Amino acid sequence: MNGENLRVGVLGATGLVGRAMVACLERSSLEFKDVRLWATERGAGSMMPFRGAALAVEAWSAGAHRHVDALLLATKGDVSRGVAPEAAADGTLVIDNSSAFRMDPDVPLVVPEVNPAALSENRGIIANPNCSTIQLVAALAPLHEAARLARVVVATYQSVSGVGREGLMALEREESGEDPGPSPFAAPIHRNVVPQCDAFLEDGWTREEWKLQVETRKILELPRLDVAATCVRVPVAVSHGEAVTADFHEALSPGDARARLAASGVHVEDDPSVSLYPTPAAVEGRDGVFVGRIRGRPESPRTVHLWIVADNLLKGAAANAVDILECMVFHG
Repeated sequence: MNGENLRVGVLGATGLVGRAMVACLERSSLEFKDVRLWATERGAGSMMPFRGAALAVEAWSAGAHRHVDALLLATKGDVSRGVAPEAAADGTLVIDNSSAFRMDPDVPLVVPEVNPAALSENRGIIANPNCSTIQLVAALAPLHEAARLARVVVATYQSVSGVGREGLMALEREESGEDPGPSPFAAPIHRNVVPQCDAFLEDGWTREEWKLQVETRKILELPRLDVAATCVRVPVAVSHGEAVTADFHEALSPGDARARLAASGVHVEDDPSVSLYPTPAAVEGRDGVFVGRIRGRPESPRTVHLWIVADNLLKGAAANAVDILECMVFHG
């Protein structure tokens, strides 16, 4: 893929993730020959700024992917399933943010700082992991390299933007005392926490919890890793938090964990003496994964406890997709 004459497109450009993708492309080091933005009929016709110009958002039509070399999808799974295979068959690289292809054995599921080698296995479609999975594996991978993961227990604190603009609007209506109307949440979200993200499966786990479990195993190439998740929606606009207990096969001290994380590029903000740790509000708008509250217990030297936070629209979606694109351009 030629980095100097790259033609790139974003489908779903007017949604929360789509807008973040456009912003990440604008800030990237890539040089573009052409940038095309598409949306459904409802979002088409608007203008979006890009590197000193204004780009028109076009209505998507069959075959539009032929205008670009790489297509970023910020769409629902049903749309991705219709668009991605046809685009890939025509030679367009597809980076899909939906869950449509994540568990397809022929589609790599990639966090570039964790498993970039998987990109070489692509057949034209690359899947962007779930937002909560991306930040989890980015923190776990360097620790696994040091001490070999045995078990992971995670409780997520997921912002309302994880379900899109509808989630933000629902929270705003409840905060203002307006009639909440239809809500994407199973219970009131203002001044509340809801222990349900996505629909329940027959076994009592939610689909979000299932995604976090199976995606973590696939990315880390640990198909038998014991992963248990409880995913909770909280009244926060942007950024997800995760309280994680990680058990290892070998001893790992909190100090070693901090050093490993920092060396891997994770932002370590961890000083209890001054109450230093990442929070969703502080991380919003910042790329990367942030970790604090790193601690252990003398009676359990192979267990590390940590707190992970990331902007779910950036690192959890758009920035990771653009990182994948940059890896494909700069490193093949």
